[in-house]
Amino acid sequence: MEGCRWTTAGTLLLASLVLSSRTARSEEDRDSLWDAWGSWSECSRTCGGGASYSLRRCLSSKTCEGRNIRYRTCSNVDCPPEAGDFRAQQCSAHNDVKYQGQFYEWLPVSNDLENPCSLKCQAKGTALVVELAPKVLDGTRCYTESLDMCISGLCQIVGCDHQLGSAVKEDNCGVCNGDGTTCRLVRGQYKSQLSANKLDDMVVAIPYGSRQIRLMLKGPDHLYLETKTLQGVKSENSLSSTGSFLVENSSISFQKLPDKEILRIPGPLTADFTIKIRYAGAADSSVQFIFYQPIVHRWRETDFFPCSASCGGGYQLTSAECFDLRSSRVVADQYCHYYPENIKPKPKLQECNLDPCPASDGYKQIMPYDLYHPLPRWESTPWTACSSSCGGGIQSRSVSCVEEDMQGHISPVEEWKCMYTPKMPVVQPCNIFDCPKWLAQEWSPCTVTCGQGLRYRVVLCIDHRGMHTGGCTPKTKPHIKEECIVPTPCYKPKEKLPVEAKLPWYKQAQELEEGAMVSEEPSFIPEAWSTCSVTCGVGSQVRLVKCQVLLSFSQSVADLPIDECEGPKPVSQRACYSGPCNGEATEYTPEESELLYGSLQEFDELYDWEYEGFTECSESCGGGVQEAVVTCLNKQTRETVDETLCVTSRRPPQLLKACSLDPCPPRWEIGKWSTCSLTCGVGLQTRDVFCSHLLSRETNETIVLADELCYTPKPSLVQACNRFDCPPSWYPTEWQECSQTCGSGVQKRDMLCKQHLVDGSLLELPETFCSTPRPVTQQVCKNEDCPSEWLLSDWTQCSVSCGEGTQSRNAICRKMLKTGHFVINSSLCPPLPFSSLTRPCALDTCTRHNRPVHKQSPHIMAIKKVYIQTRKQKKLHFVVGGYAYLLPKTSVNLRCPTRRFRKSMITWEKDDKRLISSAHITITPYGLIKINRLKPSDTGTYTCTAGPVQEHFVIKLIGSNKIIARQPASIREEETMRKPSLNEALRTEEKHVNRILFNGSKAEKRGHLVDPSRWYDYIVSRLIQYRGWPGENLASWEAQESTERNASSEEDQSREYSLPFTMITEQKRLDDIISNLSQQPEELKDVYTEQLVVQLAQEVFKSHLEHQESVIRASRKGLDTTSMEHPVHRHVSGFTSSLRTSSAEAFLPTSVDPVNGLRRPHRKPAILRKISAAQQLSASEVVTHLGQTVVLASGTLSVLLHCEAVGNPKPTISWAKNGEEVEYNERMLLQPDDSLQILEPVEADVGFYACNASNALGSDSVSIAVTLAGKPLIKASRATVINTESPAVTVDIGSTVKTIQRVNVTISCQVAGVPEAEVTWFKNKVKLSFAHHLHDGLLLIPNVSLSDQGLYSCKAANLRGEVTESSQLLVLEPPRPLPYLKDLTAVLSSAGTSAHSVLTSSSGTNMTISPGSSALIDGW
Repeated sequence: MEGCRWTTAGTLLLASLVLSSRTARSEEDRDSLWDAWGSWSECSRTCGGGASYSLRRCLSSKTCEGRNIRYRTCSNVDCPPEAGDFRAQQCSAHNDVKYQGQFYEWLPVSNDLENPCSLKCQAKGTALVVELAPKVLDGTRCYTESLDMCISGLCQIVGCDHQLGSAVKEDNCGVCNGDGTTCRLVRGQYKSQLSANKLDDMVVAIPYGSRQIRLMLKGPDHLYLETKTLQGVKSENSLSSTGSFLVENSSISFQKLPDKEILRIPGPLTADFTIKIRYAGAADSSVQFIFYQPIVHRWRETDFFPCSASCGGGYQLTSAECFDLRSSRVVADQYCHYYPENIKPKPKLQECNLDPCPASDGYKQIMPYDLYHPLPRWESTPWTACSSSCGGGIQSRSVSCVEEDMQGHISPVEEWKCMYTPKMPVVQPCNIFDCPKWLAQEWSPCTVTCGQGLRYRVVLCIDHRGMHTGGCTPKTKPHIKEECIVPTPCYKPKEKLPVEAKLPWYKQAQELEEGAMVSEEPSFIPEAWSTCSVTCGVGSQVRLVKCQVLLSFSQSVADLPIDECEGPKPVSQRACYSGPCNGEATEYTPEESELLYGSLQEFDELYDWEYEGFTECSESCGGGVQEAVVTCLNKQTRETVDETLCVTSRRPPQLLKACSLDPCPPRWEIGKWSTCSLTCGVGLQTRDVFCSHLLSRETNETIVLADELCYTPKPSLVQACNRFDCPPSWYPTEWQECSQTCGSGVQKRDMLCKQHLVDGSLLELPETFCSTPRPVTQQVCKNEDCPSEWLLSDWTQCSVSCGEGTQSRNAICRKMLKTGHFVINSSLCPPLPFSSLTRPCALDTCTRHNRPVHKQSPHIMAIKKVYIQTRKQKKLHFVVGGYAYLLPKTSVNLRCPTRRFRKSMITWEKDDKRLISSAHITITPYGLIKINRLKPSDTGTYTCTAGPVQEHFVIKLIGSNKIIARQPASIREEETMRKPSLNEALRTEEKHVNRILFNGSKAEKRGHLVDPSRWYDYIVSRLIQYRGWPGENLASWEAQESTERNASSEEDQSREYSLPFTMITEQKRLDDIISNLSQQPEELKDVYTEQLVVQLAQEVFKSHLEHQESVIRASRKGLDTTSMEHPVHRHVSGFTSSLRTSSAEAFLPTSVDPVNGLRRPHRKPAILRKISAAQQLSASEVVTHLGQTVVLASGTLSVLLHCEAVGNPKPTISWAKNGEEVEYNERMLLQPDDSLQILEPVEADVGFYACNASNALGSDSVSIAVTLAGKPLIKASRATVINTESPAVTVDIGSTVKTIQRVNVTISCQVAGVPEAEVTWFKNKVKLSFAHHLHDGLLLIPNVSLSDQGLYSCKAANLRGEVTESSQLLVLEPPRPLPYLKDLTAVLSSAGTSAHSVLTSSSGTNMTISPGSSALIDGW
């Protein structure tokens, strides 16, 4: 057992050693005890195809089956021309080795059939051939024209795929394992027509890429070459001597013999070769040539075209384009048609964009597309009735492309969707056979031999098949008998009437006329006559006559009793004559003779016509006709004789019968060749060939079948035509790409003078050869307008030279039109993120050179903030580094905190002038200055200097009308100028800012402003004039001056106001706003300014509230935890998301709510105006606040309109739409929080919705617009306003205004819509200029007179549409006193003092009466 264990352990140890040597063995290797194959050796050659080997070793002491070496090819790339032959290199390696005591220059001996892998070399200049090595190096070609290579001294087969053992060969086109379809064999013969006057001529042009070229010239002339590379380089080779040489990198073998020249080029050619012949003798020469020409123009299937629909299921097709393999570009289709081998691929069709479309009208959802519905198909209506029953007519039908949806409904679609199959014909001929017509046979002989008689003829109605039928017009039937006169005098008494013919013509004419056929009506049907009862002489014939009827339901014939048929019954017996008996004439009575023959002349006739069989059928299938053969017979011998022996007039009529009634098999229907595609240079003709099946030859009805059902080879569809050289003409190149992808651009192309030769090649000629004018080489591109785009300038330099700073750049929205003009309008581009216009930048850390590291420079701890004082305070404390906009008479303490600098060394300057302490301004030794009660002269820039560093602080005053003072000397003048209008007050400031924003220098536009304080003034002015602040009206700031003059700063701060005493914001925040404004165009400046100021106000007030909340929470830490927390800002907290309000009282938290036991003051209602945009909670729900515009999008299922109102008593909320109270229903809901919800909105819900809040103290109302798809909406009224007293009247557009003269009329046009609509005013349809008082949608008509009467229209338009509303303005004339009442005193005085006076007059009439008189006044 121990020995066994040892043996097992030893075996395992040996196995582990074996496994550790090689770990990459395969299962086959392990089974056969072979080790794994080793790595491949280096390639024996670096180019031209070499060999590499891999080894393995046998792990068994016995012999392993198989080989221990394997080979593979490598370096299968062509060697450069200068590398030389590999076998030649091996021979030349022995040049330095003596052979039999001498040095030789060895040349290779190739193609040794006995031992191709031995190195045999020949000494140059001698016949000495020596085997210098038993085997060549691995990778050497066995033969010069073969890929087979020598490996280990043996010739191994190598395929064109460069794999050992592969039998794959190149086809004649040079394609490995190809099928020979990429080239075509060209062979031909040229016979020279040279002479002393014509010294050279072109034999053949062989294009680039051709292979296996062989030409042989017989005769005295000589060959020479002309070449032209793809780059246009031309050269010539005279081929003067025998040899092998390179021409344009193509190997050429040329043999020049006494009576012939042979040229061989294996190819492929690397240039276009033109073989020419040069005159050398009087005898004619001929050239035979053969080569394989590549088909350089091939059909290439295109990608699928864009989908026909962007969603909901569409179709896309492919096409085929002719591709030039040489130039790698698309060319005209005719180039591919030149090669019959090219078959144009059929277009493919596939479905695309199957995702369902989003709802397009806002109220419907498109059903999902069925992925399995059938493809579109051609569908036709039935053929119309033929326009003619015979003689050729037309019948038509309509063919349309239809599509079937998943419910089975069929609807028409665009025809291109069905183009993957051929369209069915819409018109076809019908009844093209000739109409039946009367056919009259020749006249019979006259019935008498002298005098007056009758003659007869047979008249048949013959159809297009030659059959005797009906259908001819009886009125046009020719007559069958007429009188005739024989000029021979008669010796018998003249007959009064012409003699009627007896036999045979009259009877034959009658019988042929009868032509009985079985019908659905009972009729007599005679059968054929029997043979004559005698063989000679006069006998009789009989036939059977039946009464028959055709049973239509079974298509069978039934016999009926004779009495069922009406009309005369045909005869069933007749006499017959079989010729004379035994050569003797038989005597008959005159009556028998007259009855049988009609005349003695007919009796003696020996020859007569008879029917003898039928001709072959005219058609092999589908119904044809056979014609009875009529022969002239000897009545006695029954032999056929010459037709001249029979009387022509007695020849029986033509008889036809139908035959070959079986349907025809499918056959090819071939159309006519089209006109030649080219007038010269070998064009192409095409024709339609389709497989058809003839159903009926009578109706010519055929059906089209698949090509596979026609078993014979399909006839050719294409043939060459116009095979002669074209005259030189201009050939344009393809238009280059447009210089612009959109907008205005140009395309260019080259024009080359070329001649299209009969061999299909193009010969380039000088431009003078083309006689026609040169076509245009440049044209304007047919582009569309370019999409709007932001054009961004380069980033400015970093705002600091070291440390962290910012960079900015400008942006302009530009749109290029296809006319080449530009439109610059920021509203055309999507909003640009602020982050794309500014970015941070970081430079190296700031250091001070030439100073010891331990000595740091002084530092002023500045605070970069902007302070805006809103209420009077006695004293304010600031730190340098910012801006302060303060109210007059406020005391200021300004500190300059420093590090690493003595405060007593700090110096102060104002406007670059050193400050000295005075009674008004005090400078303390602790880096502090005190300014007592600010006055206009104190405005300016205060500079704190601490050694090498400085910081500034700017102080500006806010005037009584909230205008920032600039020059102390002109404060009163400015205030005087600004009193009339707030807009005029800001006009100067805005002009300067606009000049910087849009016309400033590059430095100013990049943020390097000459006077940045002007920018701050502009923003602060807009902020303090903002009307949306909560709390008391800001216009009452100055009214507090007298009440607050004696109050301390602490007392002021103890009071609660809606606004902070001093608004504070970061200076960087104003820099960001200014930078943003500098990028905006002029037309959007006011909009962006308003938005940014509102956002700034929101941030300032929110920061103030958060600060005040923190102070209150800190002060209440000692209160009882059970007491209710006082919600100081429950009502004003809403201001963080909405600032607009119509009543400042709504935000005055002057008392606490009743929960804390405090009484609240009475306030009139105020509705909170929200500035936030509508919130899209989901794809179908929109929530918004008042003051916004709601756009009903597709799929909107709910719109919630919030209305928040404050007041004491609590206001009552009601809703109105377009001035009428909203009627609530299951879709229009009033929510518990007084919000209005519209479910499943429809177009009828579009309008202006007003939220009305009212209590005992007053009311407030705010509107919100709801529009569809962004189309503009105008708030209109249909009221009639009559004004006879007020000096001013304001109405909404749509109203009718009747007013007296000298009144200011304002018409309001409130517009909503997304994008924002542009408002235009018209009077009597004439546009009003901006000289009128137009602003904010208001039209002011001052001092109205009669000339102002008319129709005033407001048009609102944006990209989604436009809408117009109008108001009629009528001016009332003042009342005129009646003429006879002008002097009332005179009228009354004339009546006496005691008389009563009665006066009727208009209102406003003055009347004077005497004391004691009475008057009755009737006013009207």
